Amino acid sequence: MWVFPLLAAVVAFAFAAELGRRFVERRRPYQLVWMLALAMFGLASLAVVAGVAGGWSRFSFEVYWALGAVLNVPFLAGGEVLLLARRPWVLWIVAAVLIFVTAFTLAVLANADVSPTALAEQLPAGKEVFGGGSDAHRLPQLISIPSYVVLLVGTAWSAWRMRGRPELRDRFVGTVLIAVGATVVAAGASFSAAGVLVGFIATLLAGIVLMFAGFRRASRAPARTSIARHDPA
Repeated sequence: MWVFPLLAAVVAFAFAAELGRRFVERRRPYQLVWMLALAMFGLASLAVVAGVAGGWSRFSFEVYWALGAVLNVPFLAGGEVLLLARRPWVLWIVAAVLIFVTAFTLAVLANADVSPTALAEQLPAGKEVFGGGSDAHRLPQLISIPSYVVLLVGTAWSAWRMRGRPELRDRFVGTVLIAVGATVVAAGASFSAAGVLVGFIATLLAGIVLMFAGFRRASRAPARTSIARHDPA
């Protein structure tokens, strides 16, 4: 079972490396933020590998919870906001929000109580590990779900703006694939909450593959390099 999250980590790190290369070349802030998001996804996947293959520890579960269940999505959403609104003041607001969210998440997890018994499961549920209704357990509800809505609305708006323009077909299809991939990853949370390992790792791998495929498709040069503003290249 650990092979699938390992493959997800490999894809995520390859995705992050591609974004890092493009950031070095073009210096666009959203590329850096997305690179951090994909690196988090890769580290969270490696935490799943460690937990499934060798048993969960507090450290491995908190890495998975912080980087995969909580912080990954707001960084993806922050990158989408920066892509759509390329203004200096937007950059500062997004940076401040992401720094606050990261610090808040780490502070909550540092003070959380963890159940050793729950960590003995093959795929521990956050509710059992941290306690239902605890601050640590509620982090995805407070942070990930609103961020996912922002991400989905942003990608939907990007796709809507490109509809009916043949020269932007690749970007349109790629944007849709990114949104679908993010949705598949988000759907994996239900498998995680239920402790269904097969469903969780399947959505983990499928989601990141769809997102990477969407990014590569959207990054193709358009037939006419005219007025397209949604430019994930």
